[in-house]
Amino acid sequence: MSNAAGTSAPPGNIWVLGARPRTLPAAVVPVAVGTACAAGLDDSVWWRGALSLIVSLALQVGVNYANDYSDGIRGTDDVRVGPSRLVASKLASPKAVKTAAFTAFGVAAVAGLILALVTSLWLLVVGAAALLAGWFYTGGPKPYGYLGLGELFVFVFFGLVATMGTTYVIAEQITGLSILMGCGVGALACALLVINNLRDIPTDREVGKKTLAVRLGDGRTRTMYTVLVGGAFVIAVVAAVVWRPLTAIAAVAIPLAIVPIRLVRSGANGRDLIAVLGATGKVQLAFGLLTTIGLILSR
Repeated sequence: MSNAAGTSAPPGNIWVLGARPRTLPAAVVPVAVGTACAAGLDDSVWWRGALSLIVSLALQVGVNYANDYSDGIRGTDDVRVGPSRLVASKLASPKAVKTAAFTAFGVAAVAGLILALVTSLWLLVVGAAALLAGWFYTGGPKPYGYLGLGELFVFVFFGLVATMGTTYVIAEQITGLSILMGCGVGALACALLVINNLRDIPTDREVGKKTLAVRLGDGRTRTMYTVLVGGAFVIAVVAAVVWRPLTAIAAVAIPLAIVPIRLVRSGANGRDLIAVLGATGKVQLAFGLLTTIGLILSR
């Protein structure tokens, strides 16, 4: 494996950079919450949760490498405000990054196949849809991420599917609680993408990348971010009222959410939004940890 200049392969830390570690909580949180939703259900098989985590993490890493590859060969990452990308920065060749993407997708597919064999073969359909969605987000002739549908993909696969799917493979039940909590988790995952796309509106508009943020414009995108973050906490309260009371402990994370919301509402842009991205990630982690604890203690 060589870099774009034809020299030796990039050092390992470059591949860690390409995997985008800061996005990985978006893969961990839904599995943790989905596992907690399964607590107290009959006939739960807990080792399946570990395989669910492998699927989710490998899918997230695969999507990140796939985006790096597809955006890099299109030139849409040539001018960036955020962290460097492997292909656009010529830190690795497009072929190497594409191989890394398919390797990660392969890991997700193998783990998913095992889960399907021990639960239901219908999971193969869901898994295939997730893999195709991950690649065609920015890949293929008409990537749907360039049409403003990226948030829908994140909400469905890193919110609903990952959360209720984890509950299902552990307890072989799809519950109302797991669906609702999947919506909360998905909302925060979408908020991360919204901030990323809000930051990139000027450059995305120049290259014809019509993300949802480009389509909505600056002001409405900021409102959407606020609704998504606030909505996650409303969902946790609903879950507490209807199913498990201690889920309301998620409210402890509200002070963490106030900081990035204020920055977004005050008009922060460019590099200032990188700090908002980090703060939103902390909100997501805190929300996931607290709701997981609350769901388990209320089982």
